[in-house]
Amino acid sequence: MLDWLYNIVGWILVQIHAGLAFVGLDPDSGWAWGLSIVLLTVIMRLLLVPLFVKQMNTQRKMQEIQPKLRKLQERYKHDKQRLQQESMKLYQESGTNPLMGCLPLLLQMPVFFALFNVLRSVAEGKVDYGFTEELVESAGQALIFEAPIAAHFNSSTEELLALGASNPIMAKVVIALSCVVMGTTTFLTMRQSMKRSTAQMPDNPMMQTQKIMMYMAPLFGLFGLMMPVGVLVYWVTSNVWTMGQQHFLYRNQPVPGEEAKGASAVAPAKGMLGRKKKEAESAPKPVEQPKIERKQPKKQPRSKRSGGGSR
Repeated sequence: MLDWLYNIVGWILVQIHAGLAFVGLDPDSGWAWGLSIVLLTVIMRLLLVPLFVKQMNTQRKMQEIQPKLRKLQERYKHDKQRLQQESMKLYQESGTNPLMGCLPLLLQMPVFFALFNVLRSVAEGKVDYGFTEELVESAGQALIFEAPIAAHFNSSTEELLALGASNPIMAKVVIALSCVVMGTTTFLTMRQSMKRSTAQMPDNPMMQTQKIMMYMAPLFGLFGLMMPVGVLVYWVTSNVWTMGQQHFLYRNQPVPGEEAKGASAVAPAKGMLGRKKKEAESAPKPVEQPKIERKQPKKQPRSKRSGGGSR
């Protein structure tokens, strides 16, 4: 059913590989095929950048309408249908589409499955999806750090040797390490995204579920044991891209609470000193109170005090 997509992904991979061979890379090397997969991932992620920006804008709008949503939930807590209707009306008025938050991930999955099937076809020696017989043989025996690009951890020793691995044990070690890297980068990307989501919506009812999914992310490395090495290269490259992209966009579009905090944290010392100086100058100077001099009565002679004269 998705053969048309597999053909597109396979054709793009072949064209990138031909371009790398043209600039001087050995077409039968793991570097040529590995870089082809990396560049395929980069091209796909560049196409998704506008959608990721829209996803961020949607998250900001969702944060802004949260107070209104809570009011609707309180008002129609006993009428689910009316609550859904009013919520959809609020989304439309604010120009918010809740599905936009999942769209970038959903669009990545078909490419992932397409690449998985293309590499599996290469491992089985099938001439399909834009590959010629020579390209199938070249890609099937390309090695990335002693691991055949079309092999996976569950490949038998005979299969690894048939795919060109000179040391099957080392090949399995490389694949296992690749799975660890895949699980780690998946965890880091999810943690980065969840921290942003927490800052935007502290009272998100799905927060506990997201935390559970984040701590289960390293288990994705176990699924990597069944994936070809080329797919692991794709997954790790996509995760690294996501971390860099999120860091750049999150820094340039901080949530409202972080904007004030960041502005005060990066204020230059000169500005701080200038503000203090200005405050000191604008403060009213204390008014000097006039000194009150108390005049003491002069001490008179005893004769004058008693009123007597000399006798």
